[in-house]
Amino acid sequence: MDAEEQLVTYVVTLQCADMPGIVRGASSAIFSLGGNIVENDQFTDPVTGQFCMRTRFETAHDDVNAVRTLLTRELADFSPTLGIRREQSRHRAVVMVSKFDHCLADLLYRRDQGDLSLDLVAVVSNHDDCGPLAARHGVPFFHVPVDEQHKAAGEIELRSILATYDADYVILARYMQVLSAAFCSQWSGRVINIHHSFLPGFKGAKPYHQAYERGVKLIGATAHFVTSDLDEGPIIEQDVVRVSHARGPSDLIALGRDIERHVLARAVQLVAEDRVALVGSRTVIFAQ
Repeated sequence: MDAEEQLVTYVVTLQCADMPGIVRGASSAIFSLGGNIVENDQFTDPVTGQFCMRTRFETAHDDVNAVRTLLTRELADFSPTLGIRREQSRHRAVVMVSKFDHCLADLLYRRDQGDLSLDLVAVVSNHDDCGPLAARHGVPFFHVPVDEQHKAAGEIELRSILATYDADYVILARYMQVLSAAFCSQWSGRVINIHHSFLPGFKGAKPYHQAYERGVKLIGATAHFVTSDLDEGPIIEQDVVRVSHARGPSDLIALGRDIERHVLARAVQLVAEDRVALVGSRTVIFAQ
C-alpha cells in the first residue's frame, strides 16, 4: 500500500446462524482487500443461536460495491445478512413529532453541533406547531393531518415523503399517533420510538400525574423499535432518574422530558453507527 493512498473506513454488520469459521472468513475477506480491522465486536445469542458481528476496517479500496461483492462472495457459505457502508456515508432519517418539541429540538441541536452521526432530512407532524422550529434549522417540514378521515391518506403521504428523501429510518420524537400494522411490518427495525417508561408502568393520559399519585421513586424513558404491538418493541436504550416524595407533577414532567431527550439521542446515535442488531424480540448493542 503506497503511503499516498487514501484509506477508506467501512462499517460491516453481519448476522447469521452461529457456526465455526465466521470470524476467520470475514477476516480473510477483509485481508484480501488489503484491509486493516480497527474495531470488532461479536456476540452469539444463547436463545436463538444467532451470531452478530460489527466490524470497522480501513482499506485503500474506495468502491463500496466492489467491497460488498467480495465480502458477499467470501461469506456465502454462512448465508449471512450483511450490511456494508462507508463510514462517511451517513444514514438518513425522517423525524415525526406531534406538539411536544423537546426531543425534536434536542436532535436538531445535536445535528447542528456535529454530535449526531445521522442526517435528519425532514420533519413530519400531525400538527403545525413544530414548523417554525424545523424552519430555523433548515429542515423541510410537512404537516400531515391524522384523523379518522385522513389516516389512510396521511400514511400514503408519509410513504411518499420517505421515498422522496430516501430515508433509512423513521424517528418518532414524541409522535402521538399509532402507525398501521402494515407500515410497522414494512419498516421493521427501522422505526425508533421514545416512550415514558415507569416502574410500574402508567398508560393513558397524564402518566406523570399518575406516577406522582403512586409515589414513584424512579421515573425513566425507553427507546425501542416500533412493532404493531404498541410500546412493546425491542428495546434499544433506557435510563431512569431517582425522585423523592417532594417532587410534584410539574417536576416529574421536567425530569421526564430531560431523560426522554437523552435516551432518544443515545438510541439514535447507536443506530446511526450500526451498533444495534435485532435478534428476535431483543437487541444486541455493540458498545461505543
